[in-house]
Amino acid sequence: MRIVVCTKETPDTAAKIEIGPDGAATWGDAPLVINPWDEYAVEEALLLKDRGATATTAIGMGTDTTKEALKHALAMGIDEAVLIKDMALKGADTLVTSHALAQAIKKLDDTRLVIFGKMTTDGATGQTSVQVGRRLGWPTLTQVSKIVDIDFAAGRITVERMVDGGQQTVESTLPAVLSVVKDINEPRYPSFMGIRKASRAEIPEWGAAHIALNAGVAAKARWPELRMPPVREGEVVLIEGDSPEAIANTLLDKLLGEKVI
Repeated sequence: MRIVVCTKETPDTAAKIEIGPDGAATWGDAPLVINPWDEYAVEEALLLKDRGATATTAIGMGTDTTKEALKHALAMGIDEAVLIKDMALKGADTLVTSHALAQAIKKLDDTRLVIFGKMTTDGATGQTSVQVGRRLGWPTLTQVSKIVDIDFAAGRITVERMVDGGQQTVESTLPAVLSVVKDINEPRYPSFMGIRKASRAEIPEWGAAHIALNAGVAAKARWPELRMPPVREGEVVLIEGDSPEAIANTLLDKLLGEKVI
């Protein structure tokens, strides 16, 4: 009974984005790290091994840099990882990404649950989990804050979802796709032995042919142009007066003069 975690690498949240001369976004020398939301998905997969899951797999789509996110998942305790890597996937949007992930998941035996983080910190669409569920034909439960009960043998799962104004308890059949929020757990730190094991791990690479990628599934979203907003300059003016009322009146006159109000 396998649990699959889908993850990717994202720029460090403290990184400052800039637009290069070629119009491409760059984060300078900032390191790429596992998408922070995905750590909660990884942790939940590990916790589910105490509730009946027998295998855990992390899947990422991208380039060699994506291996860093996969190795982080391995260091936390995930059993194995797979990288989907092919030039045919360059410029992929969520439609292409979800297709590639779904095709890879189909190649894994006895998958009962696929877990995503709520969203990625770079794209922040939250669409991929739902699209993967649709492509697999499995129920998709989003905004999951707690797995109340899971019975792999009976093929049932009960979860709590965060909704506007409160929580919702939902029951579903397995296999299913989940996207989880931060309330669900507290991710563990990778152990020293886990980091050593991950550093030596050989992560297989699956190309388009290996996962039977449909070349007819093309990206619909594109970034025709990226540009930084114009720099706004300002100045500080200290208003003085004999009384608070005089200062307030001077400020009001300036705001009216500048047509701010």
